Amino acid sequence: MQKLIECVPNFSEGNDMGIIKQITAEIEATEGVKLLDVDPGKATNRTVVTMVGTPDEVIEAAFKAVKKASQLIDMSRHKGEHPRMGATDVCPLVPVANITMEETVDYARKLAQRIGGELNIPVYCYENAALEPKRRNLANCRSGEYEGLPDKLKKSEWKPDFGPAQFNAKAGATAVGARDFLVAYNINLNTTSTRRANAIAFDVREKGRLKREGNPITGKIVTDEKGDKVWIPGTLKAVKAIGWYIEEYGIAQISMNLTNISVTPVHVAFDEVAQKAADRGIRVTGSELVGLVPLKAMLDAGKYFLKKQQRSVGVSDAELIKIAVKSMGLDELKPFNPKEKIIEYMLESQSDKKLANMTLQDFADETASESPAPGGGSISAYVGALGASLATMVANLSSHKRGWDDKWDYFSKWAEKGQAIKNELLFLVDEDTRSFNLIMEAFDMSKSTSEEKEKRTQAIQDATRYAIEVPFRVMKKSFESLEIIREMVEKGNPNSVTDAAVGALCVRTAVMGAFMNVKINAAGLDDKDFVKETIGKGQEIVDEMMVQEKEILKLTEDKIASA
Repeated sequence: MQKLIECVPNFSEGNDMGIIKQITAEIEATEGVKLLDVDPGKATNRTVVTMVGTPDEVIEAAFKAVKKASQLIDMSRHKGEHPRMGATDVCPLVPVANITMEETVDYARKLAQRIGGELNIPVYCYENAALEPKRRNLANCRSGEYEGLPDKLKKSEWKPDFGPAQFNAKAGATAVGARDFLVAYNINLNTTSTRRANAIAFDVREKGRLKREGNPITGKIVTDEKGDKVWIPGTLKAVKAIGWYIEEYGIAQISMNLTNISVTPVHVAFDEVAQKAADRGIRVTGSELVGLVPLKAMLDAGKYFLKKQQRSVGVSDAELIKIAVKSMGLDELKPFNPKEKIIEYMLESQSDKKLANMTLQDFADETASESPAPGGGSISAYVGALGASLATMVANLSSHKRGWDDKWDYFSKWAEKGQAIKNELLFLVDEDTRSFNLIMEAFDMSKSTSEEKEKRTQAIQDATRYAIEVPFRVMKKSFESLEIIREMVEKGNPNSVTDAAVGALCVRTAVMGAFMNVKINAAGLDDKDFVKETIGKGQEIVDEMMVQEKEILKLTEDKIASA
């Protein structure tokens, strides 16, 4: 599935919109990247930009923006309230989807190396991308700010991680980092009291509250042997929080920054605040997400609340999001539109004509048209998705079957596996057509010079290889669903045994159809070792699929006979 990272560069210009627009134009011109937000500040003379996209493309967009900023912003003339040391002051990367922090760190360092090497700007790596412990803290990297750079760069302990140890008077220095995703999240209370909201905020935030003697509000502050104030930690890690009153809504809120949602997810923060509020006689009425949130955060929340109800979590993403929204009251103050609040959905181009998003009628019409794609490969993936869907349906029906309440979790886990397989096969419906288009594009490439001929040949081979890999993935994923199908035939709701069996028939079509695509595309690939290995593995999948399908159909017939 597609990897996504967020990049939030801060540029030292917040007044001249002409300069800001020239910088952001570099981002908007980069394919595979979407500019999500531009937030200029006049007093700080600083603009925070947010972009999201696939890693290599984000790195390219960030580099071009940093380059443009170094050309347009003169730090020797810069004044502003916010600490700063460069035209591009900081440039953090944030993992969003299907990518680890370790991978994000690699991309951050790659970007830092390019900025230092190609633009001659001193670069310090901070937070998770830091190359030494003291540089993890951005404040340390930025100590002395722009004005202190000439002396700082002469010190061996502050030699830049990348770029020259020389003062760049115009561009200054840049800090490139990798950090966790931050979610701004407000929880609504049925009170107008800021003091009570603050009390709840202090209960939950990681920093907690000051320890006092006697009265927790007016008592003398307790200090340690060094004279430092003693704090009582709150219950939630990686959470900052305060209470405030929102005149627009006439309510108090807990305003939170969740600085690491893998440590404290949104749904955990919501439930903990609800409990602490209840302990103080206050009720949580809803909440709001400020800005964007990764899809996974919403799906995890939906699963969390379904599990609390002892219901199957093996449902569609749309259903999980709906459960999350209603459970946390995310639509209490204003409508919650997933297309506008979830990062992955924001990135979907309105012009993209995805086969998987078509109606059944439109999909059939498109397949029947004179266009060569979608063809057998996409149909194989879709039939495989239907097979996995049938298995998932039986698992969900079994999870909610009257009298089987003690089995809900068992069937829920099978349904969740089925949903994952279905989702990947739906992705492969479009990916198979894309692989065909890549081959066509490669054949259309110019070939007048020897270099262009060589590039064209390589592009054709790369596209052909991918056109083999996609249907092979269809084979493997479709085959995986047989495990779920067999389990549902043997132990699932007996009223739906034939539905599961039809799923097995779908898997047969998907595997056989995809294998034919593998073999016909393999004829055009020069790498015969890869072809031999892939076809060999494909044949093994086909052989095992035939055995399992026969057994599943026999089990089904036996179930029907004994009904």
